[in-house]
Amino acid sequence: MRRIFIKQALLQTMQAIPRMNSKPNNLFLEFASNPFPESSALYFQIMQKSSGGRPKKKLYERVDDLDRAIDLQKKPSIILELKNIILKSKTHSILIRDLEKEVGFVQKWNFMAVIEKYPSIFHVTKDAGGSRSPIMVKLTDKAQRVVAEEDDARRLMEPILVRSLRKLLMMSKDCQIPLQKIELIQSELGLPKDFSDSLIPKYPEFFSIKDVDGRPYLHLESWDSSLAVTAREEKFQILAATEAEKDKGGLDCGGYDKKESKISRDGNFFGPFAFHLNFPAGFRPNTKYLEEVLKWQKMPFPSPYLNGRRFDPADPKARKRAVGILHEILSLTMEKRMSSTQLDAFHAEYQLPSKLILCLVKNHGIFYLTNKGARSTVFLKEAYDGLNLIEKCPLLKFNDKFVSLGCRRDFNFNSSTSSYV
Repeated sequence: MRRIFIKQALLQTMQAIPRMNSKPNNLFLEFASNPFPESSALYFQIMQKSSGGRPKKKLYERVDDLDRAIDLQKKPSIILELKNIILKSKTHSILIRDLEKEVGFVQKWNFMAVIEKYPSIFHVTKDAGGSRSPIMVKLTDKAQRVVAEEDDARRLMEPILVRSLRKLLMMSKDCQIPLQKIELIQSELGLPKDFSDSLIPKYPEFFSIKDVDGRPYLHLESWDSSLAVTAREEKFQILAATEAEKDKGGLDCGGYDKKESKISRDGNFFGPFAFHLNFPAGFRPNTKYLEEVLKWQKMPFPSPYLNGRRFDPADPKARKRAVGILHEILSLTMEKRMSSTQLDAFHAEYQLPSKLILCLVKNHGIFYLTNKGARSTVFLKEAYDGLNLIEKCPLLKFNDKFVSLGCRRDFNFNSSTSSYV
């Protein structure tokens, strides 16, 4: 329905309401004359759904590639989950009738559709008990040969996981995090499901599990200053070294580029406290907005690895530090993305903004929030080229190789046209 029709209908309804006195209050008159103020959420929703007439008002630009990345992940996630279900069985197979116990009644049909669609990965067979014997599914011989490489990928992942856990603990206020919250993001980090038993005890010099108020906490045993460097700072150091080689003397002691005199139209600024910005294609910032962005990019802020208790949350520098913490947390995940619910679960440990969603939307050049899929997902924009993740860890490379067994063509890790069919 167009906005004009809704507005007229609402005005007619309001005019039909009997007035209690001859002097209606100002609020009623204001609402009757403009029932859809431009700042209201209702206005935003209706304008987004309207068709024809006046142009749509977009308050938050969509990034189609990142939305599509969520859609393309649905089938691969089912393939990988089914692989894990099969492998954890002693017989490395599962009866179709038992699938519902593992994934639930609704999801069972999605899994059965995947089994039918990918015979190169999953082999359906029966016991030798005749036509009434139960149907079971197992991995094909080709899939089993690829699965044999998973142990190597896990071994390569172990030092990465240890480093990520240490950095997460170092950023927290008390260098400890409830074990339950680590378990909440274990898939995003790439941790095995039994990491508290299989990984943590192997590194007593780094970790311990302690009881705090009746809850198990993962505790940091030793601080390492060499790890107290963010992914953003590491990239700046690499770029600064490259620029220094190209143009010696082009950088001053603060790390700013002397040759940059004009305001960048994309908001990017080469400096030690700047973030890489990637505004949506439809976003057209004016000069005043870009001036504010440049001022914010230049503003120094405390390291995310300093104790957050030192800083007043209302201080602009502390607010920028909160953006740095969100950036660093996402950088430590395998796919540089996490659900907004998972991020918000660490509010107390990292002193995240009270209005987390507003912070993410406000910094839409750094983060992208999408409601595609079963939950809202936060992307670190600079980690993606279109819909492709730029850097992949060993476990993600193994997952890609396994899922590619079901593709119609050979999988190319660097190809933006590769897809799961």
